[in-house]
Amino acid sequence: MMQNKVTIKDIAKALGVSISTVSRALKDHPDISESTKTLIKNFAQEINYRPNVLALSLRQQKSHTIGLIIPEIVHHFFSSVISGMEDLSYREGYNIIICQSTENQFREAAALQTLIDHRVDGILISLSKSTQNFSQFKKAIEEGFPMVFFDRICESVETDRVIMDDTEGGRLATEYLINKGCSNILHLAASSHLLIGRYRRDGYIQALKDHHLPIKEELILKCDTQEEVLTLQNHLYELLPQIDGVFAVNDSTAIALIQILKKKGYRIPQDIRVVGFGDGPNATIVEPALTTIEQKGYDMGRESVRLLLQRLNNPSASISYQTRVFPPTLKIRESA
Repeated sequence: MMQNKVTIKDIAKALGVSISTVSRALKDHPDISESTKTLIKNFAQEINYRPNVLALSLRQQKSHTIGLIIPEIVHHFFSSVISGMEDLSYREGYNIIICQSTENQFREAAALQTLIDHRVDGILISLSKSTQNFSQFKKAIEEGFPMVFFDRICESVETDRVIMDDTEGGRLATEYLINKGCSNILHLAASSHLLIGRYRRDGYIQALKDHHLPIKEELILKCDTQEEVLTLQNHLYELLPQIDGVFAVNDSTAIALIQILKKKGYRIPQDIRVVGFGDGPNATIVEPALTTIEQKGYDMGRESVRLLLQRLNNPSASISYQTRVFPPTLKIRESA
């Protein structure tokens, strides 16, 4: 059987003090003497007193809980983001409830509703690849839930955002290949409705234009997962003789491509240079080590929480929505 929970009323009765004295002592109220605070806190600890979080949240109209929706936890970038978010939110007295969309827009919508039903104070979200309907986010904001989009954002929803300069990242990666002598560069791209994919492709195109190189549509291939690399490998094999460089939209795609290039006898970077995007742990493990654009996941996570807390701590203030943009950094290794 579950034991009855100890209340502040029980503590007050046992110590012969008022309920308000116990309540204020546990909150470190300055009107309560240090000796009384110590007495009450020590006794509360001895009898395993735990505050009623639900009752507290109802009184304060705050749950001190933040909801987070991400595509997947196992991805290095998102695990880094979570670390940054957890560090700052914990320091500020907030817990995070994490939901995975698994790249499914319907599961994402269900997660959003679950967080709303649990009355979280605010929501952090990075969109799934399949999300193209954003009405549920607009509705949540209208209902008073502060929201911050990060990495995979939606331009049509007015809210705070934390992003990488993906266009500049794509340009940096492609220009590096061009400066290394590449003129026929394959871009393994993400879906155009996913903004990070569109922006990285825009950067690729911009670099080609800057260096007066032709834009060949046949060298822009929708392929942004390891599985798609394997599915499209026969088509990739047909393209290989005409290319001397590859810019992949993410590291996992770049690494999968390196494997099939090596299988076909291509030397990297002597025959084909490869650049990825992300700088996860596998970038330094693959042979040759991957040249890639670093994503600052930890810092982006902290900044997302900071922007959200700014709204939670100033609910009546009129604060303009902010977009925080992190600059890309090229990590040069052996693959290019």
